[in-house]
Amino acid sequence: MQLCANITMLYNEVDFLQRYQCAADDGFTAVECLFPYAYSANEVNAMRLDAGVKQLLFNTSAGNWQAGERGMACHPDKAVAFRDSVSQALDYAVVLDTQLVHVMAGLLPADLSLAEAEQVYVENLRWAAQQAHSAGVTLTLEAINPLDMPAYMLTTQQQANQLRQRIGADNVKLQFDFYHCQKYEHNSLQQIAALCDQVAHIQIAGVPDRHEPNTGDFDYTQAFALLTQLGYRGGIGCEYRPKGSTRRGLAWRQDYAVK
Repeated sequence: MQLCANITMLYNEVDFLQRYQCAADDGFTAVECLFPYAYSANEVNAMRLDAGVKQLLFNTSAGNWQAGERGMACHPDKAVAFRDSVSQALDYAVVLDTQLVHVMAGLLPADLSLAEAEQVYVENLRWAAQQAHSAGVTLTLEAINPLDMPAYMLTTQQQANQLRQRIGADNVKLQFDFYHCQKYEHNSLQQIAALCDQVAHIQIAGVPDRHEPNTGDFDYTQAFALLTQLGYRGGIGCEYRPKGSTRRGLAWRQDYAVK
């Protein structure tokens, strides 16, 4: 298992590009982020290489985040924008030597049923998986709890796995977020045990407030022990909001003997 710093949520004390070196200075050998697109792929990669860290994962564009958009994959009227976002992400993945891209599903359109939106999503992901295969990239599907992101189309692990099966592509896997699962479904240990063989990436945060993993009411000691038992060897993204400064908050890693 490899811990990676989510440099969108961590190290907000400095500008985005500087966060690669901050993560390396604190012992991280890998990072993830939400969106790298404010900078060119070459600019981002230069900072990544200087810091000597791996870029494990980032997301496709969410669209206009400030206007409330959270992805385009389930929207029938955004097919062109969706394909452009996938092409953009794959271009960045090639430059950054990244093998995992999370495809954001989007909010459920008001004029569609869930079943209709899921069908659009499946068709779009089948196309995206073909493009990603040529780039050597695996696409990930993540269930996001609707308490934090109301109306998001993809909310449970069961739904994510069913959609993965319907897409039917070897390079489409699950992204399992303990925080989202535990906060909404309350059974994350059982869920990861059942789905681990289809999980390409994991994320963690304290439950329910999304601070450091040693805060809140969920014990990650059990989670890390179970992941070891299951033989999980992928990345674990630290996708939380520090209660104070990022660096002071990193003492939680000592609680679980992880690096």
